[in-house]
Amino acid sequence: MSTKDAFAVLTGAVIVVSLIDSTKTPPATAAGPLGNLSGTLPGLAPVSADADRSEARGLIERLRVKGLGPGTGYARTRYGENWADSATGVPYARNGCRTRDDLLARDGRNVKYRAGSTCEVVSMDLTDPYTGRLIRWHKSDADDVQVDHVVPLNYGWRMGARGWPMSKRLDFANDPLNLLPVDGNANEQKDASGPAGWLPPRRDIRCAYVTRFAQVALKYDVPVTAADKRAMLAQCR
Repeated sequence: MSTKDAFAVLTGAVIVVSLIDSTKTPPATAAGPLGNLSGTLPGLAPVSADADRSEARGLIERLRVKGLGPGTGYARTRYGENWADSATGVPYARNGCRTRDDLLARDGRNVKYRAGSTCEVVSMDLTDPYTGRLIRWHKSDADDVQVDHVVPLNYGWRMGARGWPMSKRLDFANDPLNLLPVDGNANEQKDASGPAGWLPPRRDIRCAYVTRFAQVALKYDVPVTAADKRAMLAQCR
């Protein structure tokens, strides 16, 4: 059902009733990036207040600028085994659950686990922050929801992660601040792009997205390209 106003006529007066489209509205628990420095709060809520957008621009202004380096030598394994619980310096680390399952449980609603497991998520509902789409996800269609690295691993590699110790790369790849479960198609369209090359289709979330990108980049001292920094600032005017 599309969002619209339903009009009811009662005793000669017209009353406007706003009907909320649950496929377009983020969950009430979605957290804005400025109040979620640990990344352990669910979802991604828009940054809309003028003061918050000003704070977001201040974060983005602090980012170092550098040209995008070559991707030579990059492989997913440079950041450790895919979703393995092997990081040490981030929330959820070494809790016995795969990182992907930690994130599905963080952001999903009506979460169900495999029988006998307190980790393995097999179904949930997710309001995708990037598109607003409500996804009723089941593990049999696993790729419908993918966990996005807000600052992509390949982007980080090309911006200096090749010189990091493995422990830092493990943290970067498994830090909940850098991870959002999202619509699989949107994640594949993003690929390894920075904000100059890709932004969420949902326009009202773009300032929040680039704020989260800046938070991760600042935490791990990842520079951004000049074009990416301009694009990020433009989203939070």
